[in-house]
Amino acid sequence: MAHPSVAHLFQWRVEQTPDRIAFTFPDKNEDWQQLTWSQTNDRVRAIASGLRALGIEDEQRVGILSVTRVEWILADLGVLCAGAATTTVYPSNTPDECQYILEDSATRILFAEDDDQVAKILEVREKLPKLQHVIVIDGKPQEDGFVLTLAQLEEKGKTYDAENPEAFQAVIDAIEPQRLATLIYTSGTTGQPKGVELLHDCWVFEAEAMEKVAVFREDDMQFLWLPMSHSFGKVLEVACLQAGFITAVDGRIPRIVDNLGVIKPTFMAAAPRIFEKVYNKVVTTAEEAGGLKLKIFRWALGVGRQVSALRQQGKEPGGLLAIQNMIADKLVFSKLRDRFGGRIRFFISGSAPLSREMAEFFHAAGILILEGYGLTESSAASFVNLPDNFAFGTVGPALPGVECQIAESNGEILLRGRGIMRGYHNLPEQTAETLDDEGWLHTGDVGEFDESGKLKITDRIKDLIKTSGGKYVAPQALESSLKALCPYLSQVVVHGNNRNFCTALVTLDEENSKGWLEERGLGNKTIPELAQDPTVVAMVQEAIDKLNANLASYETIKKFAILPSDFTVEDGELTASLKVKRKVVEKKYKDILDGFYEGALKAI
Repeated sequence: MAHPSVAHLFQWRVEQTPDRIAFTFPDKNEDWQQLTWSQTNDRVRAIASGLRALGIEDEQRVGILSVTRVEWILADLGVLCAGAATTTVYPSNTPDECQYILEDSATRILFAEDDDQVAKILEVREKLPKLQHVIVIDGKPQEDGFVLTLAQLEEKGKTYDAENPEAFQAVIDAIEPQRLATLIYTSGTTGQPKGVELLHDCWVFEAEAMEKVAVFREDDMQFLWLPMSHSFGKVLEVACLQAGFITAVDGRIPRIVDNLGVIKPTFMAAAPRIFEKVYNKVVTTAEEAGGLKLKIFRWALGVGRQVSALRQQGKEPGGLLAIQNMIADKLVFSKLRDRFGGRIRFFISGSAPLSREMAEFFHAAGILILEGYGLTESSAASFVNLPDNFAFGTVGPALPGVECQIAESNGEILLRGRGIMRGYHNLPEQTAETLDDEGWLHTGDVGEFDESGKLKITDRIKDLIKTSGGKYVAPQALESSLKALCPYLSQVVVHGNNRNFCTALVTLDEENSKGWLEERGLGNKTIPELAQDPTVVAMVQEAIDKLNANLASYETIKKFAILPSDFTVEDGELTASLKVKRKVVEKKYKDILDGFYEGALKAI
């Protein structure tokens, strides 16, 4: 059944399963509360009517500045059911960044998580004449009425609804597929963020496409922690409207592991960095245990990899291998699955490339990671591996309705379909550069199809390194492989564009390297001290030597430096979705990088 808008899709879900649990979420006492679809509808209607009572009109922008929590979703659905459009703002944004987004989008009302987020807005209030109100979720109102609480907004909405009982449905009925639904400001890796205009039909298309491939089931339980300000989180919101599964919502990253044990989800989406952290923790724990436990772990992993290879071919182990796998599962793999709650059917990885080594490690443990691909500009999901149709090292087949072609000139991936953005807000020139006259979205990613029609991403056009010898190097592949080889590394940036060889900047994973360091008497040293320590340098060099052994000479990493601190969102080296801002890092550590090449022949 086709729906004209997300608001119509939401109403359909409420009608289909009014008494089924829609969302579960922690309260202030860490007790998990629940909302049925009918209860969700009551709150969404109150929020939508409250926004109308405050003067919001069709397609006007309402912002949300908050970590992922159930109120983010309620606010978003309320905005859409009010006929307005949601402006997403990352909670990590500075006051100046918030001002830029709210001013550029002409946002009229903003939902803010707490008093700290409100304080950011008050700091730049004088520069935001169009912003009429801030709705604080957990915080205090202001006497002048500029800041209202969410509870106050909902009370206004109930009053407005009682006085105008036909208004709520009339507003929804007037929403057409091509109306603006969301403005997502891409954090990007360079420059000012661009507002991506996504229509109601973009999200409805995503919901319909995911329904067609049956990746989700009504009896699933999703754990949603991804930033809702990012398209990856947003597409999972519409997925639950279409499929009707329960979504557990809590965006506090330090709580992920604890929450998994309580919620026991059947699937969860995450960026590769989360899987890398789990992998590093498992490997370092085994190495620290040493002795028989380490031998058992390595034996079990070897068995698991054999089983994984068979299952990738659609086969199941038999004979001795089947018995060995049962033993390995009982001794090692079941314990890893228990960390995730014991009910995981699969994980979904997106936002950045997942290394094949990482996918195969988890698959050996009986945990399937389905990598997908898409951009904010394509409403997040364009390709995805499926539980019964996957290939590691690829991002799977295209979702139904997604057209794709590979540019002959440079191998760039081009996408077309209903999920593609309308354009960049207030940026006609950049829109014309990205969307051509035939409606193809130029992704900036390089890729190719395998023999079964699954897409393989090889790199970013702008990230491709061209050495001074004219050879092309894909840095992301090297970076993910090195992190898989060395679980004590947190981040890797390979450098070498217009240089005559490749080099690397690496950071240490402080948590996962702790045991290794203590064994070597280095536990009391600071990260800056460790970055210069000969033992640590030798450990990284050993991993690089292993990596280089399988590379062409022009791809090998000739020199490296361990940086004195890890990359963070707060310091501007990572995007909010945990992707490295390559240009920012290269600029920040320019002196180190230039030092690698002193005395070496420079490119002319």
